[in-house]
Amino acid sequence: MKILIADDEESIRELLTIQLKKNGYDTMTAEDGEEALRLAKDADLLLLDVMMPKRDGFAVCQALRADPQTEHLPILMLTARQEEIDKVLGLELGADDYLAKPFSLRELLARIKALLRRSQGKEAKREGCIACGPLSIDIAAHQATLAGTALSLTPKEFDLLKLLVTNPGRAFTRDDLLSRIWGYDYAGDTRTVDVHIRHLRAKMAAAPKLAAAIATVHGVGYRFQSSAL
Repeated sequence: MKILIADDEESIRELLTIQLKKNGYDTMTAEDGEEALRLAKDADLLLLDVMMPKRDGFAVCQALRADPQTEHLPILMLTARQEEIDKVLGLELGADDYLAKPFSLRELLARIKALLRRSQGKEAKREGCIACGPLSIDIAAHQATLAGTALSLTPKEFDLLKLLVTNPGRAFTRDDLLSRIWGYDYAGDTRTVDVHIRHLRAKMAAAPKLAAAIATVHGVGYRFQSSAL
């Protein structure tokens, strides 16, 4: 995920760049509103300072929401101005969230994670896909990709992955998975499920957290833990 940091204070841009990179994000920076508008089309999320030269954050937000290429871009506004009217104006112009300076990095990271998760859910709904972190499942095409690279899944592996991801937190017994994926008249035993789970984890080894999110529920079966991502 690529985050654009738009702030006229160099020290803030540098601090946020370091912290975001430590947490696995790619970053871009802009020191004024015009530069932010040019770079926004390549970003997955925008951290937007209100008080910037050339165009302030409110004007940038309004312009991005009027552009079909950036109308769905998650925008988190950052400002030292804490008046309620500024917050209301930012949200009315299309900002997704608003954080007053000074803020804790922990809170900022939590807000970013929540916005990206919400954005992925909206994008998935628009495109008829299921998105979860680097994983995307195209139901119509019966294809799953990991960070843009197609996963070579058998039909049963695909169906198993789709069932688990679309029911996060729910524990499925092996018998339940057999009946749902293989059918009630399947003659095999529950070890078939274990083999397919093992293959799924191996094929997603490039994203260890995602592979580990397919968790074993001891004495029961399996569940997908989206909260682990």
